[in-house]
Amino acid sequence: MTEWWRGGVTYQIYPRSYQDSNNDGIGDLKGITERLPYIADLGVDSIWLSPIFPSPMLDMGYDVSNYTDIHPEFGTLADFDVLIARAHELGLKVIIDQVISHSSDQHPFFIESRQNRTNPKADWYVWADPRHDGSPPNNWLSVFGGGAWQWDTRRHQYYLHNFLVEQPDLNFHNPEVQDWLLSTMRFWLERGVDGFRLDTVNFYFHDALLRDNPADYRRKAKPEWNPYSMQYHIFSKNQPENLAFMERLRALLDEFDDRAMVGEMGESHHAIKMMGEYTTGKRLHMCYSFEMLGDGFGAQFIRERVQEFFVDAPKGWPCWAFSNHDVPRQATRWASYGVNRQALAKQLAALLLSLEGSVCMYQGEELGQTETALEYSELTDPQGLRFWPENKGRDGCRTPMAWDASLPNAGFTQGQPWLPIKAPQVANHVAGQLNDPDSVLNFYKQMLKVRRQFAELRTGDTEFFATAEPVLAFSRAHSVVCVFNLSPEARSVAVQDVGEVIIAQGAEIVQGQLQLAGNGFALFHDQGAVIS
Repeated sequence: MTEWWRGGVTYQIYPRSYQDSNNDGIGDLKGITERLPYIADLGVDSIWLSPIFPSPMLDMGYDVSNYTDIHPEFGTLADFDVLIARAHELGLKVIIDQVISHSSDQHPFFIESRQNRTNPKADWYVWADPRHDGSPPNNWLSVFGGGAWQWDTRRHQYYLHNFLVEQPDLNFHNPEVQDWLLSTMRFWLERGVDGFRLDTVNFYFHDALLRDNPADYRRKAKPEWNPYSMQYHIFSKNQPENLAFMERLRALLDEFDDRAMVGEMGESHHAIKMMGEYTTGKRLHMCYSFEMLGDGFGAQFIRERVQEFFVDAPKGWPCWAFSNHDVPRQATRWASYGVNRQALAKQLAALLLSLEGSVCMYQGEELGQTETALEYSELTDPQGLRFWPENKGRDGCRTPMAWDASLPNAGFTQGQPWLPIKAPQVANHVAGQLNDPDSVLNFYKQMLKVRRQFAELRTGDTEFFATAEPVLAFSRAHSVVCVFNLSPEARSVAVQDVGEVIIAQGAEIVQGQLQLAGNGFALFHDQGAVIS
């Protein structure tokens, strides 16, 4: 077992938006295969494919109707086999998204389950009788708005849906459900995938007694844009039985060589602590949360989260990400911290790739891509459609890759793209950065090379220096010292015993002071460094 995942870098691909090979406006597996040399050239270790299974696409593939096939829009199983083989030729591991907390309501098992209370799949989903007054069995809420229970007239019962009404929750308290889900994952492992990204990994089990969730005790000036965040979800998810199922998942993967799992911790309270719980012992290999995928930023913010993880879970392993398909792009989200898009994008790359743990980077971030501004009529995402205009959903970070501004639709498709490719995004195209040594793309390549070159940046312990906001400074295994000015204004810090510069931007040592321009940073060889 090589533990290739420990400290590795995964490149997330949103298949609908990567490359369209047949000009239907939707990215596909053949298109991804065509672009694999580009990804390998970046210097990452693995790719993660967001869901590619058959689905009604009400939640863009996170509503699965068949767990062991490929959606026709993306191609065929044969196309997938070719992708796997080509990725492995190029030295890339392949991770696929597993959405097993819930299925589509079009899955044959749910269609059967809802027919009556006595069929073979009757207990495969979460069903409950109404209260005496006809209301749902408890106060649980859906992530996509409203209650988490939907009435079904055939069974005269409610079924649970933590997400869309069309995404009924599977009943993990039924051992047959667990066994079946594990069998579907075995199907892909035997087909050659190197691991899984587990969607909403803390949602699998619910409280068997169906107890009400308590309210968030913190008083708000007004209700949240999504009332889901006004509860502590201690009964609708985060159940202790979940950890035992993580061990079953790990046992399955341990039957195969060099496989790995990364879990998505869908939690806003104590997420770092839970990441540790889920990766300690024979559970998940690594886990990420939304702690660094929101608006929070700054030296103290980053320092506290890294320290919290390794204090709570010294034998666990995190996966850090600044962007993915669920949040606004980092160059837009944190624009107020940047001198300009390019300077901020390079700094964020250097920071993310210097953190202790594994790393996931989202397609387009290597270009310094920005969030796409969309009209309501252009949306496809249920979150945006339900919560507009206060929340505009996730489509803005999901628009297609910009490959070449000289080609129709920036080289993504010759058809009508499923989401628009607008001028600000086309301006950040790949072809325009490939031969520019100062581009964000080429900086990512340099920084990824540095991370491969220095094992300390992948797995070395972290020791933070006591620097004042907005300067973040730390040493990795007393071998590489990293200093970042996380602001658009110039700053300086006193430095002693730092060696040669490894990689830097806007940084110069003058008379014992490291002078950092806005978004300036430097990685040095550590010779017993002292920074203050």
